Amino acid sequence: MLDREQYTPGPASGAQVLKGQVQNDKDKWTLILVRELRHSPEKVWQALTDPAQLREWAPFVADGSLGTVGATVNLTWVGTPTPVETKVTRADAPKLLEYGDIRWELEGFGEGTRLTLWHSIDRRFIAWGAAGWHIAFDVLDRLLNGTPIGRTVGVDAMKFAGWQRLVAEYAKQFGAETPRSPKTGQES
Repeated sequence: MLDREQYTPGPASGAQVLKGQVQNDKDKWTLILVRELRHSPEKVWQALTDPAQLREWAPFVADGSLGTVGATVNLTWVGTPTPVETKVTRADAPKLLEYGDIRWELEGFGEGTRLTLWHSIDRRFIAWGAAGWHIAFDVLDRLLNGTPIGRTVGVDAMKFAGWQRLVAEYAKQFGAETPRSPKTGQES
Protein backbone atom coordinates (compact mmCIF):
# COMPACT_ATOMS: atom_id res chain seq x y z
CA MET A 1 0.00 0.00 0.00
CA LEU A 2 1.24 3.45 -0.87
CA ASP A 3 1.69 5.97 1.90
CA ARG A 4 -1.61 7.83 2.17
CA GLU A 5 0.26 10.89 3.42
CA GLN A 6 1.76 11.30 -0.07
CA TYR A 7 -1.70 11.60 -1.64
CA THR A 8 -3.08 15.01 -2.56
CA PRO A 9 -6.43 15.36 -4.31
CA GLY A 10 -6.30 17.00 -7.73
CA PRO A 11 -8.34 20.07 -8.66
CA ALA A 12 -12.14 20.02 -8.54
CA SER A 13 -13.36 18.83 -11.91
CA GLY A 14 -15.94 16.71 -13.68
CA ALA A 15 -18.83 17.80 -11.46
CA GLN A 16 -22.08 19.69 -11.73
CA VAL A 17 -25.25 20.02 -9.67
CA LEU A 18 -28.91 20.06 -10.51
CA LYS A 19 -30.52 22.45 -8.06
CA GLY A 20 -34.01 21.76 -6.79
CA GLN A 21 -34.46 18.72 -9.04
CA VAL A 22 -35.08 16.20 -6.26
CA GLN A 23 -38.78 15.38 -6.17
CA ASN A 24 -40.51 16.67 -3.01
CA ASP A 25 -37.27 17.97 -1.47
CA LYS A 26 -36.13 21.49 -2.32
CA ASP A 27 -33.27 21.22 0.19
CA LYS A 28 -31.50 18.51 -1.83
CA TRP A 29 -29.44 19.04 -4.93
CA THR A 30 -28.26 16.30 -7.24
CA LEU A 31 -24.49 15.99 -7.52
CA ILE A 32 -23.31 14.62 -10.86
CA LEU A 33 -19.67 13.57 -10.78
CA VAL A 34 -17.91 12.04 -13.79
CA ARG A 35 -14.59 10.23 -13.75
CA GLU A 36 -12.77 8.35 -16.47
CA LEU A 37 -11.13 5.19 -15.13
CA ARG A 38 -8.57 3.02 -16.92
CA HIS A 39 -10.47 -0.16 -16.16
CA SER A 40 -13.18 -2.15 -17.94
CA PRO A 41 -16.84 -1.57 -17.06
CA GLU A 42 -16.96 -5.13 -15.70
CA LYS A 43 -14.11 -4.46 -13.26
CA VAL A 44 -15.64 -1.14 -12.16
CA TRP A 45 -19.06 -2.82 -11.77
CA GLN A 46 -17.56 -5.31 -9.33
CA ALA A 47 -16.07 -2.48 -7.28
CA LEU A 48 -19.51 -0.79 -7.15
CA THR A 49 -21.47 -3.90 -6.14
CA ASP A 50 -19.21 -6.24 -4.14
CA PRO A 51 -19.30 -5.52 -0.37
CA ALA A 52 -15.63 -6.47 0.13
CA GLN A 53 -14.49 -4.04 -2.58
CA LEU A 54 -16.85 -1.28 -1.42
CA ARG A 55 -15.26 -1.49 2.05
CA GLU A 56 -11.93 -0.53 0.44
CA TRP A 57 -13.04 2.78 -1.06
CA ALA A 58 -16.70 3.81 -0.58
CA PRO A 59 -18.09 6.09 2.16
CA PHE A 60 -20.36 3.30 3.35
CA VAL A 61 -20.30 -0.39 4.19
CA ALA A 62 -22.85 -2.68 2.51
CA ASP A 63 -23.98 -5.90 4.18
CA GLY A 64 -24.72 -7.57 0.84
CA SER A 65 -24.24 -7.31 -2.90
CA LEU A 66 -25.72 -4.32 -4.70
CA GLY A 67 -25.66 -6.15 -8.04
CA THR A 68 -29.20 -7.59 -8.13
CA VAL A 69 -32.49 -5.78 -8.70
CA GLY A 70 -34.77 -6.16 -5.70
CA ALA A 71 -31.96 -6.90 -3.25
CA THR A 72 -32.38 -5.23 0.11
CA VAL A 73 -29.03 -4.15 1.55
CA ASN A 74 -28.16 -2.26 4.71
CA LEU A 75 -25.75 0.61 4.07
CA THR A 76 -23.85 2.04 7.02
CA TRP A 77 -22.52 5.46 6.03
CA VAL A 78 -19.34 6.73 7.66
CA GLY A 79 -20.19 8.87 10.67
CA THR A 80 -23.69 7.39 10.91
CA PRO A 81 -24.11 4.57 13.42
CA THR A 82 -27.50 3.36 12.14
CA PRO A 83 -27.63 1.36 8.89
CA VAL A 84 -30.04 2.52 6.21
CA GLU A 85 -32.07 -0.19 4.53
CA THR A 86 -31.71 0.28 0.78
CA LYS A 87 -33.37 -1.51 -2.10
CA VAL A 88 -31.59 -1.97 -5.42
CA THR A 89 -34.04 -0.62 -8.00
CA ARG A 90 -31.92 -1.04 -11.15
CA ALA A 91 -28.94 -3.27 -11.84
CA ASP A 92 -28.09 -3.62 -15.53
CA ALA A 93 -24.53 -4.99 -15.36
CA PRO A 94 -22.17 -3.41 -16.25
CA LYS A 95 -24.03 -0.27 -17.31
CA LEU A 96 -26.47 1.07 -14.72
CA LEU A 97 -26.95 0.70 -10.96
CA GLU A 98 -29.50 2.48 -8.75
CA TYR A 99 -30.26 2.23 -5.07
CA GLY A 100 -31.55 4.75 -2.55
CA ASP A 101 -30.65 8.24 -3.77
CA ILE A 102 -27.64 7.04 -5.81
CA ARG A 103 -27.39 6.24 -9.50
CA TRP A 104 -24.24 4.95 -11.23
CA GLU A 105 -23.80 4.95 -15.01
CA LEU A 106 -20.89 3.06 -16.58
CA GLU A 107 -19.96 3.65 -20.20
CA GLY A 108 -17.15 1.95 -22.07
CA PHE A 109 -14.66 4.63 -23.04
CA GLY A 110 -11.61 3.63 -25.06
CA GLU A 111 -9.87 0.96 -22.95
CA GLY A 112 -11.64 2.09 -19.79
CA THR A 113 -14.88 3.32 -18.27
CA ARG A 114 -16.56 6.68 -17.94
CA LEU A 115 -18.19 6.45 -14.51
CA THR A 116 -20.99 8.89 -13.66
CA LEU A 117 -22.40 9.23 -10.16
CA TRP A 118 -25.75 10.92 -9.50
CA HIS A 119 -26.29 11.49 -5.75
CA SER A 120 -28.94 13.62 -4.03
CA ILE A 121 -27.34 15.55 -1.18
CA ASP A 122 -28.53 18.21 1.25
CA ARG A 123 -27.64 21.44 -0.58
CA ARG A 124 -25.85 22.81 2.51
CA PHE A 125 -23.27 20.02 2.18
CA ILE A 126 -23.06 19.62 -1.59
CA ALA A 127 -19.43 20.83 -1.73
CA TRP A 128 -18.44 18.37 1.01
CA GLY A 129 -20.24 15.60 -0.87
CA ALA A 130 -18.43 16.45 -4.10
CA ALA A 131 -15.05 16.60 -2.35
CA GLY A 132 -15.71 13.35 -0.52
CA TRP A 133 -16.74 11.48 -3.67
CA HIS A 134 -13.78 13.06 -5.52
CA ILE A 135 -11.40 11.50 -2.99
CA ALA A 136 -13.32 8.21 -2.98
CA PHE A 137 -12.97 8.04 -6.78
CA ASP A 138 -9.21 8.62 -6.44
CA VAL A 139 -9.02 5.79 -3.89
CA LEU A 140 -11.13 3.55 -6.18
CA ASP A 141 -8.86 4.24 -9.15
CA ARG A 142 -5.74 3.37 -7.14
CA LEU A 143 -7.41 0.24 -5.76
CA LEU A 144 -8.29 -0.97 -9.26
CA ASN A 145 -4.75 -0.14 -10.43
CA GLY A 146 -3.35 -2.45 -7.76
CA THR A 147 -1.77 0.45 -5.82
CA PRO A 148 -4.27 0.97 -2.97
CA ILE A 149 -3.86 3.86 -0.56
CA GLY A 150 -6.61 2.72 1.82
CA ARG A 151 -10.16 3.83 2.35
CA THR A 152 -10.22 7.57 2.96
CA VAL A 153 -13.62 8.89 3.96
CA GLY A 154 -15.26 11.13 6.54
CA VAL A 155 -12.90 12.69 9.05
CA ASP A 156 -9.91 10.92 7.44
CA ALA A 157 -10.64 12.69 4.13
CA MET A 158 -10.96 16.04 5.90
CA LYS A 159 -7.41 15.68 7.26
CA PHE A 160 -5.80 16.01 3.84
CA ALA A 161 -4.08 19.28 3.13
CA GLY A 162 -6.08 19.55 -0.10
CA TRP A 163 -9.51 19.03 1.52
CA GLN A 164 -10.30 22.69 2.25
CA ARG A 165 -9.11 23.74 -1.20
CA LEU A 166 -11.21 21.04 -2.87
CA VAL A 167 -14.36 21.95 -0.91
CA ALA A 168 -13.87 25.65 -1.71
CA GLU A 169 -13.37 24.89 -5.43
CA TYR A 170 -16.54 22.82 -5.61
CA ALA A 171 -18.52 25.39 -3.60
CA LYS A 172 -17.44 28.08 -6.06
CA GLN A 173 -18.29 25.91 -9.08
CA PHE A 174 -21.76 25.21 -7.69
CA GLY A 175 -22.50 28.72 -6.43
CA ALA A 176 -22.87 27.29 -2.93
CA GLU A 177 -21.59 28.40 0.44
CA THR A 178 -18.55 26.65 1.83
CA PRO A 179 -19.93 24.45 4.62
CA ARG A 180 -18.81 25.03 8.18
CA SER A 181 -17.21 22.24 10.14
CA PRO A 182 -19.69 20.89 12.71
CA LYS A 183 -16.91 20.72 15.30
CA THR A 184 -15.26 24.10 14.87
CA GLY A 185 -17.82 26.26 13.11
CA GLN A 186 -15.05 27.28 10.70
CA GLU A 187 -15.26 26.95 6.96
CA SER A 188 -13.75 23.72 5.73
